[in-house]
Amino acid sequence: MNTLLISSAFGIFWLTLLFALCFIGVHVLRLARLGQLYRKQASKTPEKNEEKTDKTTEAAPEKIPEPIYYIVERKKRVKSNFSEPKQIRFK
Repeated sequence: MNTLLISSAFGIFWLTLLFALCFIGVHVLRLARLGQLYRKQASKTPEKNEEKTDKTTEAAPEKIPEPIYYIVERKKRVKSNFSEPKQIRFK
């Protein structure tokens, strides 16, 4: 009787260990992929930012944006008079 309990406990332990290793492995791979994407974006952005700042400062002076006003229509209230309740019969 005790051997059955011990063998099932070992089985549960190994399955839990296998699950934990797979879980950690998947997340390590995801983090590695995100790191590569981040490095690619970081290497591309400084060059573009430098070009954009040079063109914008020379081409156009700073303009203060004008405020935008939205015309919003008020909601109309639905009539508050309701009809008499109807009786519903279920079959």
